Parts: sequence; structure tokens; C-alpha cells
Amino acid sequence: MNELIIHGGHLVDPSQSIDAPRDLLIRDGRIAAIEQPGVLTGPNKIDATGQTISPGFLDVHVHLREPGQTYKETIATGTNAAAAGGFTTVVAMPNTVPVNDTVDTLTWMLAPSRNAMVNLLAMPAATLGSMGALLSNFEALAKAGAVGFTDDGKPILEDPIMRAALLAAARLNLPVSQHAEDTRLTGGCSMNAGPVAFRLGLRGMTIEAESNIVERDIRLVEEIYKHEGVRAHLHVQHVSTSKALEAIRRAKADGHTITCEAAPHHFTLTDEAIGAGGPNGDIAFDTHAKMNPPLRSEQDRQAVIEALLDGTVDCIATDHAPHAAHEKEVEFERAPNGITGLETALGLALRVLHNEHGLPLKRVIELLSTNPAALIHQKDRGTLRIGVPADLVLFEATKEWTYDIAKTLSKSRNNPYDQTPMQGRITRTLVAGKIVYKQS
Repeated sequence: MNELIIHGGHLVDPSQSIDAPRDLLIRDGRIAAIEQPGVLTGPNKIDATGQTISPGFLDVHVHLREPGQTYKETIATGTNAAAAGGFTTVVAMPNTVPVNDTVDTLTWMLAPSRNAMVNLLAMPAATLGSMGALLSNFEALAKAGAVGFTDDGKPILEDPIMRAALLAAARLNLPVSQHAEDTRLTGGCSMNAGPVAFRLGLRGMTIEAESNIVERDIRLVEEIYKHEGVRAHLHVQHVSTSKALEAIRRAKADGHTITCEAAPHHFTLTDEAIGAGGPNGDIAFDTHAKMNPPLRSEQDRQAVIEALLDGTVDCIATDHAPHAAHEKEVEFERAPNGITGLETALGLALRVLHNEHGLPLKRVIELLSTNPAALIHQKDRGTLRIGVPADLVLFEATKEWTYDIAKTLSKSRNNPYDQTPMQGRITRTLVAGKIVYKQS
């Protein structure tokens, strides 16, 4: 038998209500025992003194660019970055080339030959080609391993199509994950509508472009339950506005199955980062601060933080979106949306949510691990109970460090947090008991 003991650490596992010093025994890649300090003995040990041990993180929203855009990222390089960020499971979005909308493409992506360093899952396109017209084959895709469906980046605008998608996914007990943007209102827009956009002379996206779609989707969920007796699961991606969050908060209170995610950039930065040149204020019109949904106002940033604090937001997702340097080094309006985010998620969450706003460490781990695992019905993820795969992360929760983009394991470097202070340094990430990342 292959055994490994992790000793001296402080275990935080929200799924088991454990927040105490504990030692772990891993046997043949699975959690075999959780004991009081000093009980376990054996030759193979990891000393976790001064460190937090938690279930590995799970990101329900990443772009790995393969197939078709491997000059930006590959499944191998993207999951390497995920391991460095403490993520042991990631869910790939379908905006690949070709679009992941068939069993063949999904099977190809999930094949071991892609050399994923962590557990790889996927949400295929809800509609063929993500064109919003014809549903993909939900049943066949679910049998092939789909954990949900999304036209990520291309919202499903037509009511009958979105209703059909919600109903078809509900019958499979899977979510529809929606990019909430009414693109009929955002043509030619490159940032948030407001004083900063006015000052910079850029067209801005209104908050209603997001909230209108959220409110429409919630209405469809309500109608499906009323007329079909089926509880559809709507998941709202990267919520960025107070108005959308209020709609989600009301729908949750009414008992509907509505979940949502928040991205670290939306609780750490505002649209001022574009005019001021990112968090370090050194470049104007910084395309590394261009994303969709765009960075919003300080009022909206605070609303996202409040929703994380009060439980309205279910999980943190990075929306890791790598782009090559030449794609970002153009005029702001022409640059593609998105930033990398897998390596900075914990450092930003602990610095801003935990340290500055008092969010308990247990709650941060819930947002990064336990909750997203539950959201996509991964019962053996987001937990370290006995018998599950030993997917876990060790980190120094109070350690302050500075992110250096030159050391990224991603293939791309489009990240606004270069030289930004972080809190919480990851020392090791294990998948099925195997060390897939170790701090150098």
C-alpha cells in the first residue's frame, strides 16, 4: 500500500465542520484517516506545521483554449496554473475551436492524453455552436460527462430557447450556466457605463444589460416551476452589479434554485483601474483591466463583497481567460476581454474578503471548494471525508507575498495583478494523493 501522512497542520473542512489541528493519512490516493495530532505514524510524511489543510479548490468557470487556440493556453498549461493556485478540479467552458457542443469534442477534451494536472470537467455548449438557436444534445452530453450547459460569453437571448434549455437540463439534474449580458444593449461597448467611461471617451455597458437577463432568466425558472412542476437550476456567472444581485437574493428567498458566482476581479478592482492603469496606476487604458462583465463602480464592488459576506453568492470562480500578448497589446476597444486568474484567487480572497472584511477562513474555503463542488453535484470533491480521493491544498493563511507574473505557469500573462500584494501562500497541492504543485 502507498501511504502518506500529513501532520502538524490545521484542518479546515466545512463539509465535516472541522476547524482544528488534525493529521491526515492518505492511502492509495484516498483519505484513510483523520486523527488528533501525533496519533498517526509512518515513514512517508509531509510536515504542515503552521499551515492550513483544506479540500482542494474547485473552479466552475475556466477557459483552457484547447482545442483550437493553443497559442493562448493548453489543457496541460492551464491545469498547471490551476494546481499552483490550489485548484484540484476545474470546469472548462465551451468557447473552443470548434465549440465544445458534441460528444466527440467533449470526449476528446476529457481524455487522459490531454495531460491535465488536476481533475478536468466541462460544461459543453447549451446550443449548437453557442449560436443560441438549437439546443445541443443534453442527454448524450450528460452521459459523456457534462456537469452543466452554457453558451458562456454568448448569452441565450431568446426566451423559448432559454426556457427549453432550463427544462432539458433540469430533467438531468444539471444547471444551465448563463453569461448575463443583453448583447442588444452592449454593441460597441468596452467597459462599464459611468463617469470613468465618459472621461475616457469609451462607450459603456449599463448595469441593466446584466440585470435584465438575470431577471428574465429568474422569471423563466418561476414559470417552469409553475407550469411544469420542475425546479430548474439557473447558475449566473460572474455577477458584477448590485441590481442583478438583488434579483438573485429575492429569487433565493422565494425558494428557487438560483446560484451565482463572483470573480476575484469584481471584488478587488473597479473601472478606475482602466483610467488609472490597473491596481498599480502605471498604464492608462490598461487592456489587462478589460473583461466582460466589465469592472464596475465602487458601489457595485461593495455590493459583490456584501453578497459574498451574506451568502447570496455561492462560490468564487476565476473566469480564467488567457490571451496572447499580441492580442492585448492593441487599442483598448479592440483588445479581447479577459484575464488569467487561477494563481491569484486565494491570495485576493484572503487579502480582501478575509483580512479586510472579516470573512471567516472557513467561509472562504466554502466559496472556493465545498460550495462549487455541491453546485455541480461532485459529492467526492470539496471534502476530505474518509474514503474520497485525497484532493487537497496546503497553504500559509497569514503569509503575505507579491504576485510575479513572470513566474506564472499559465501560457499567457494577461493579468492586472503583477506585483500586487497577496495573502495566503500555497505550499502544496495534491490530487488523488499525488503532489501536483510544490512551492519552490
